[in-house]
Amino acid sequence: MKSRSLLQSFNYAIDGLIYVLRTQKNMRIHLAAAAVVLGLALYLRLDTWSFIALIFASGLVMVAELINTAVESTIDLVTTTYDPMAEIAKNVAAGAVLLASITAVLIGYLVFFSRLNTWSLVALQKARQAPIHLTLISLLIVLIAVIAAKAWIGGGSFLRGGWPSGHSALAGALFTAIAFISNSPAVAALGLALALLVFHSRMDAGIHSTLEIVSGGLIGILVTMLIFQVFYVVR
Repeated sequence: MKSRSLLQSFNYAIDGLIYVLRTQKNMRIHLAAAAVVLGLALYLRLDTWSFIALIFASGLVMVAELINTAVESTIDLVTTTYDPMAEIAKNVAAGAVLLASITAVLIGYLVFFSRLNTWSLVALQKARQAPIHLTLISLLIVLIAVIAAKAWIGGGSFLRGGWPSGHSALAGALFTAIAFISNSPAVAALGLALALLVFHSRMDAGIHSTLEIVSGGLIGILVTMLIFQVFYVVR
């Protein structure tokens, strides 16, 4: 290959950025989110280190998206048929984007939390005890628990097969949250019926065994019960 000048290399890099922005919806979302976050940081007059943290977090997400696109394009170029190794490469690259996004959200939360005024802090404290907040936290922890279990066992994916059943875990978590929030036996029974329908659908489709479904449901129920018992007071 002919040697490239510095200007040519710069132009090629810009072309790559433009291509990803044109073709990847997620990249446009990342860029818009970064613009909003940095604009808010300017408005709040954050200190230099806060700006550095936000810029790093935003750049981390977009770099991960660029790498993910490069990996996908390379695999599509060299592989015309299904290859399990190609699937692993794409999944790992997508996982890098997800991990970078979660990191960016956590950094943003830590940076902006200290800038909230007294009224906002009081509202946030109340929101932390709100049922919807606890439900979302429960679902997130259940998701993490299921992913960790599947990684440890090494079988199936989150959406299909393997121990424990991810769908059953989420169904169990939602049933438990409904039971706590409603404080009504009738509504709780309806939530249980919906959860049982999910359990049956996973078994009927032959995707999960009985043990995988039961263990998944128990993970969702127990995690959600623990969170609501600790943080939520039924009025």
